[in-house]
Amino acid sequence: MSNGQWYPPEWPDRIRALANGDLTAATPKRAATVMLLRDGDSGPAVHMLRRRASMAFAGGAYAYPGGGVDPRDDDHQVGWAGPSLDAWALRLGVDPASAQAIVCAAVRETYEEAGVLLAGPTADTVVSDTTGDDWEADRQALVAKDLSFADFLQRRSLVLRSDLLGAWARWITPEFEPKRFDTWFFVAALPTGQRTLPQALDSVRAGGTPIQALDSVRAGGTPIASSEADLAIWITPAEAAAGYDKGELLMMPPTISTLRALQPYATAAEALAGAAGQDMTPVLAQARLVGDELVLSWPGHDEFTKHIATGREVPDE
Repeated sequence: MSNGQWYPPEWPDRIRALANGDLTAATPKRAATVMLLRDGDSGPAVHMLRRRASMAFAGGAYAYPGGGVDPRDDDHQVGWAGPSLDAWALRLGVDPASAQAIVCAAVRETYEEAGVLLAGPTADTVVSDTTGDDWEADRQALVAKDLSFADFLQRRSLVLRSDLLGAWARWITPEFEPKRFDTWFFVAALPTGQRTLPQALDSVRAGGTPIQALDSVRAGGTPIASSEADLAIWITPAEAAAGYDKGELLMMPPTISTLRALQPYATAAEALAGAAGQDMTPVLAQARLVGDELVLSWPGHDEFTKHIATGREVPDE
């Protein structure tokens, strides 16, 4: 294919099996992911991770920090600042307890995978430094699920700053995928004083493209310390989208869609303010039989439509 759309070769067979009633759709798990932004000379850059090629789901694809909801975040009391749970429930299309769990997942996963914490001692402050052995020990305990996020916040006398997040989109993994997620996408700005994990690298142009910069990183052997990702970068949405369009950066439809939606914003603050106007209607891929073709589409996102015949992809008109 000409672009970097993630498209597993087993999809056609799974789509047929679902249409024939030979495949039962898995129930999607709730998840959250965060488009973390910081301002630069060329506008806001977004923090992205490259998933390890060994990952069963979207291996090798570029994505944002994120992951599944921890059931413990549904019913544990969490120090909270910003919009009420009722307001978040309305925005996310869920009940208040689920809203808390989803927002907690967004903040927790950003800390686990990027080392950035959207929380502070009070409702109008934010942690300025999350480096040091004690912080790293807590982060690793969260990753291992030895520590709940509510207990982490309580131990450190912190409140979650939900006002630092903006809900941006909601995508649900297609029914024919064996591993499915109902994922809420958020946007946030990198808090002053904080930085991403030391292994996160800037995308630089230095006489070439961001992809060439990434190649030099790979050649230098600078992996990130994560079981799920092997590279972390800061890159502008326009540069990332260009890499996808050239087939040099592999991405899932929700990732490239949200990157394109970020491009008009000149600053991270503008993007955060623009979140309120984003459509939160869930996007779920549809597969249908048209003659001897399978047509795979994402409602409202025509660029991802695929026509599949006899087990192979047919170029789109």
